[in-house]
Amino acid sequence: MNSPEPYDDLEADLLALGELVDVPGPPPSDVAAAVRARLEPPSEAPEPSRARRPRRSRARWKIVAVVVVAVLAVTAATPQGRAAVATILRFAGIEMAMGDTPPEPVTSRTPLPAERTVSRADLPELVDFTVKAPAELGEPQRVTVADQGRVVSMFWPGGIRLDQFTGTVGPYLYKQLGPPWPDRVAVGAYDAWWVPGEHPLGYIRRQDGTRVPLSQAAPTLIWQQGTINYRLEGAGDVDEAVAVAASLGRG
Repeated sequence: MNSPEPYDDLEADLLALGELVDVPGPPPSDVAAAVRARLEPPSEAPEPSRARRPRRSRARWKIVAVVVVAVLAVTAATPQGRAAVATILRFAGIEMAMGDTPPEPVTSRTPLPAERTVSRADLPELVDFTVKAPAELGEPQRVTVADQGRVVSMFWPGGIRLDQFTGTVGPYLYKQLGPPWPDRVAVGAYDAWWVPGEHPLGYIRRQDGTRVPLSQAAPTLIWQQGTINYRLEGAGDVDEAVAVAASLGRG
């Protein structure tokens, strides 16, 4: 039996990437050409050595990462790309729709479904996942549970909020974004996205997909650890937010 080539699984990985980045319409030809130019290897590049086959998974994911960065960067930097498509990034249970102009702000606040204040000590009986708190912020001022135990929110003075919720099948929250677009950062070993400006935040009803506005959110850091999604809002600039996120589980 022939052994698999180093990049046999690349096509499957790139197809899976379609669940992360959605561009609802063909990009202009110059955008496609620019992305293709970023991805094509130099002509003198040697063929992959079979002796390096144990590292093919890492190399394959490097290519996948290049695709993500190239598509987002070229679309954001090209006026034709911004005008022709609306880029949708789905990550950590959150759908981020990015447009060329700032969206209309949300001027009222709406709670999540069946949101209620609870004691932190009661959380193990109310939710089916391990709830964590960041040591950098100390004890939360208030804790809520919403949507039949699916979402836990913690609040601190100064408008700081941490949401944590389960779910990997489809997005639960949505954000409408204009410039500046999100930046990819890291929380320890985990990928994360930093949303630098205020933006509308809402949730997506599981029953019918209806989008319900919640509030005008402050700059936010989102990331995922295992099957738990995290959204940290109002914790300062990106460095401060990452430091808070990195202390998760020590509080």
